Amino acid sequence: MNQNVYAAYIGIDWSDRKHDIYLYDCTTGEIEESVIGAQPDAIAAWVKGLRKRYGNALLAVCLEQKRGPLIYALCQYENLVLYPINPRTVSNYRKAFQPSRAKSDPIDARILVELLQKHQDKLPAWQPESAQMRALRQWVESRRMLVGEKVRLSNRRIAALKNYYPQVLDWFEDKDTQVFCAFVERYPTLKDAQAAPPEELTQFFRSHQVIRRSAITRRIAQIAASGISLTEDPGIVEPMQWLVQTLIGQLKPLLLRLTELTLKIDRCFTALPDAGWFAALPGAGEHLAPRLLAAFGEERSRFDSAQQMMCYFGIAPVRESSGKKNWVHWRWSCPIFLRQTFVEWVNQSRHHCAWAQAYYRMQRAKGNSHPAAMRSLAFKWIRILFGCWKNREPYDEAKYVAALQRKGSPIVKLLGAI
Repeated sequence: MNQNVYAAYIGIDWSDRKHDIYLYDCTTGEIEESVIGAQPDAIAAWVKGLRKRYGNALLAVCLEQKRGPLIYALCQYENLVLYPINPRTVSNYRKAFQPSRAKSDPIDARILVELLQKHQDKLPAWQPESAQMRALRQWVESRRMLVGEKVRLSNRRIAALKNYYPQVLDWFEDKDTQVFCAFVERYPTLKDAQAAPPEELTQFFRSHQVIRRSAITRRIAQIAASGISLTEDPGIVEPMQWLVQTLIGQLKPLLLRLTELTLKIDRCFTALPDAGWFAALPGAGEHLAPRLLAAFGEERSRFDSAQQMMCYFGIAPVRESSGKKNWVHWRWSCPIFLRQTFVEWVNQSRHHCAWAQAYYRMQRAKGNSHPAAMRSLAFKWIRILFGCWKNREPYDEAKYVAALQRKGSPIVKLLGAI
């Protein structure tokens, strides 16, 4: 966007309690510094003051936040053009001219305006996607966070059970389920489980949606053959049993909320135009397909090339050179959740896509580790998907394999061995 369209440049160094403002008036050249509160009323009053002063003229607002309360408050005003800048960019720019590393909030607000004035061509304005897409992105990130919380609670509960009731861990394949929680609540010790008659255990499992007769029979047999308790020391059993019941009390509602969240994600995902495109990707499944759609987004103009997308996702490595030295390393600054999403899907894809598995084996045969082979496969996948996504064409594996055959790719030779 042409710099002449803005009536003012505004830099905001935000914090939880206050925001430092640096304003440059493009007409008069005057500079103003101020501080406003972080409360919604204070932000609204500040924007109202800008509107009285500048009317509906466009104002460029630069801030170190792409998501969060401040940008959520400001994005509702059409005359504010938002420019989110990576905090590391501001930090490195400040260090370049202040070797002492002195820092203050007003200085950072001024630096934001300076960066925007001098390097606007490298700083794209924030273009919010549809509310549905933004909601999907929030949903899938929330689910990933809650899954991590589920794993943490499950691991703590398993560690506690090993101290007095290890047999129950052998009776269930999945320890993060409602039926496992209910069983430990109903039969908190080995003696309680062994004292229950087979009819009672059968009824318990059936009432908790365990429908396979073989699974019920196996568990009942394991309970009967469990032998003796690890310990009956009340100094061990009682505290650990209390801890397990407490963790179950936290885990059970979390499992219910995760089930609800999965349904919300599915409804939000299937309502988006590109849902079918991502659902058809090999190995995407019900959890990774929405995450991939949230990662790519719906705005095709976000990325001009596959390389740009790979850099943003953190898949492309960083090459550095100095004098006679050259080295390549993992990209440290990138959206971790997006990179994690893509790497997780790539790992699943090799179990559902023949050429991906062949390429992975080829990388391992070269001596590359599993993570290195995954990164190479991810690098290849993005180049493929970028073209499909950009042109709104569904991924066609047969078409891609035919292209590999025409080029004489060594991957084709390995396909027959899979």
